[in-house]
Amino acid sequence: MLAAPLPTVEINPPTDPVAVVIWLHGLGADGHDFEPIVPELQLPPDLPVRFVFPHAPEIAVTAFGGQRARAWFDFDPAGTDLPGMKKSVLQIQDLIQTELDNGMPSERILLAGFSQGGVMAFQTALYYPKPLAGILALSTFLAEGENLASGKSQANAQIPILMCHGQSDSVLPLSLGKSSLETLQAAGYAVEWHEYPMGHEVNLEEIREISRWLQRVLVTS
Repeated sequence: MLAAPLPTVEINPPTDPVAVVIWLHGLGADGHDFEPIVPELQLPPDLPVRFVFPHAPEIAVTAFGGQRARAWFDFDPAGTDLPGMKKSVLQIQDLIQTELDNGMPSERILLAGFSQGGVMAFQTALYYPKPLAGILALSTFLAEGENLASGKSQANAQIPILMCHGQSDSVLPLSLGKSSLETLQAAGYAVEWHEYPMGHEVNLEEIREISRWLQRVLVTS
C-alpha cells in the first residue's frame, strides 16, 4: 500500500522560484520548526527560493517509551530502523518528484535537514538517481556509511555538502558528526564543515553561514 503524501508547510517567494529547498525537521518536531529561519536567511531578491517543510509521520518511538511522535524513523539506541528510513526516503522522493512535475530541474532542488532530518537528507540525496543541488546537514550524522562507496549515486558524486555541528551537542555528539565527515571524505565527497560553540541547536552565526552557502550553490548562471 502506498503511503499518503507528506503534509507540508510551504513558503513561496513573490516571484517564480529558481530553486527549491526541502527542509526536514528533527525528531519530535514538525514542519513548522524551521519555518522562521527563512526570513533570517535574508536571501537576495534575485534568488527567489521556494521552501518546503514536510511533517514526518507520527510513529511510536522507542526512545520515548513507545509514545507517538513525528519521526522519520524509530529512534532506538539498540539499532537503526532501516525499514523506517527506507519508507521515509520514498516519501521524500515523492516530494522531489512533485517539484520535478512542476517544472523545477533536479539540479535546482536542495535537501536540508536537522538532526534526524539531516540523516534523511543524506539517506535520500546520496543515493538519488538524478543530480541534486546540494545537501545541508545540521547537527546530524550519516546512517549507513559502510554502504556509501558501493551504493552511492554517480549523479550526486560531486554534490555540494555543508555540515554544521555544535561543539557541546549532548544529543548527537560532535564526534558522531566528525566521523560522518571522514566517511564522506573517504568516499570522495568534498564537504564544507563548520562547528560552533553550542548544543543541539542552530545559532545566528550558523544561519549566516547557511545563507552564504545557499547563495553560492543556488546562484543562477
